[in-house]
Amino acid sequence: MAKNLSCGIVGLPNVGKSTLFNALTKKAAAAANYPFCTIDPNVGVVEVSDARLQILSNISHSHKIIPATVSFVDIAGLVKGASEGEGLGNQFLANIRETDAIIHVVRCFDDDDIIHVAGKVDPLDDIEVINLELILADMQMADNIVKRLEKQVKGKKELAAVIEAMQKGIVHLNESKPLRTLELTEEEKVHLAPYAFLTAKKVVYATNVSESSLPSMENKYVQMVREYAEKEGNTVVPVCAKLEEEIAQLSDAEAKEFLNSLGVEETGLNRLIKKGFEILDLITYITTGEIETRAWTILKGTNAQLAAGEIHTDIQKGFIRAEVVSFDDMVKYNGRVGAKESGKARSEGKEYTVKDGDVILFFHN
Repeated sequence: MAKNLSCGIVGLPNVGKSTLFNALTKKAAAAANYPFCTIDPNVGVVEVSDARLQILSNISHSHKIIPATVSFVDIAGLVKGASEGEGLGNQFLANIRETDAIIHVVRCFDDDDIIHVAGKVDPLDDIEVINLELILADMQMADNIVKRLEKQVKGKKELAAVIEAMQKGIVHLNESKPLRTLELTEEEKVHLAPYAFLTAKKVVYATNVSESSLPSMENKYVQMVREYAEKEGNTVVPVCAKLEEEIAQLSDAEAKEFLNSLGVEETGLNRLIKKGFEILDLITYITTGEIETRAWTILKGTNAQLAAGEIHTDIQKGFIRAEVVSFDDMVKYNGRVGAKESGKARSEGKEYTVKDGDVILFFHN
């Protein structure tokens, strides 16, 4: 079952992390020119921009629209030694464990007015500092798990394979490599799946550039991060946190006009969310009617019966069939009735694989 996407935002102090978070959630996490000003992990829930919902709502005369949401968890600026409890260390790392993916904000701009914790701008060095902290935190966790399982293994022989997979992970971490780069058998993946390792999560590097890099948002620092991310199998989304903060104060129409005037196509927030959905293999299906038009987030490859469970477990249990119309056909034939009359409404069974943008009506006992 999928749930709403959640992303932990990490980065060194003064890289633009809280500025970006404020912009993402339009709520203020104290952004100041010194480390440790964001003490609590702030959580902001953001609506996923999806133009299809308004179009369907107009056709169905819905009373309300409910978009999909993404939660962003802002973690206080990590510093060297965080996993050892330096700065505000471990408590924050525990907060990222709960998230689906990590957005790692990297400073890719020069500015003499904004101090850098290391005294110089070096994005790769910054990434390594954070990665090392996450690796150390995972090593500590893996060691603790092995100690605990070794006490239980006498009574439960099946735990031996879990310990073995865990030790393979520890060797990899000891080489300063994140767990997402460890090659595992299907069986080993199953053994490690229940444990929320930080370095097993997918990462999006949000390269924070200054307004001087607009509209391309490219510079030598961004290029360095891009090459680094490619080697890891991760991705880069360039953002300008300062610009995002300005956009956050505007209405949707004003924001669009402002972006156009700068030659920027869409907000960094939208690009980050899209990338988050992409790397986690998430898609959206839609239900629409007079009461509401609503987006539901599921994993790519989810079948119709499981997708129905997103709405309610009773619908999943009593599933009879799903009537599916593509978004394009809903628009072309002005709703479900027109689509049905034109033979564009398909009746699908429980094994049907739901696709992004399917507009579904579930029939159930």
